[in-house]
Amino acid sequence: MITYNDYENDIVTLTFDNDQDVDCAIVSIFPAGDKDYIALLPIEDFEKDDAEVFIYRYTEDAEGNPGIETITDEEEYEIAADAFDEQLDEEEFEELVSEEDL
Repeated sequence: MITYNDYENDIVTLTFDNDQDVDCAIVSIFPAGDKDYIALLPIEDFEKDDAEVFIYRYTEDAEGNPGIETITDEEEYEIAADAFDEQLDEEEFEELVSEEDL
C-alpha cells in the first residue's frame, strides 16, 4: 500500500476529457532528470494494492503556485515512471531495514 504522509491533507481534482472528476491524494513530488513530477492516487483506490497512480509533470509559477502538466512524450513518461518506481523501491527497502532494527 502506498502512503502519502507528507501530503496527506492535499487533494488534487483531475478532470478528464469525459468531464469526469477524480479526487486524488498526492503520493509524491519527485525529481527525474531536470524536471519535477507528481504522483497522484485516486482517493477511491487508496486501499487497493494494485491501484493505478497518475504521473504528471509538476511546475510552480513565479509566486510558488503549483501546477501540473500532462506528459505527452513517451520517453519523458518512462523516465518519470522509472524514477517513481525507484523511489517506491527505496522506501520499501528503508521500511524493511527499520523493521529489522526493532
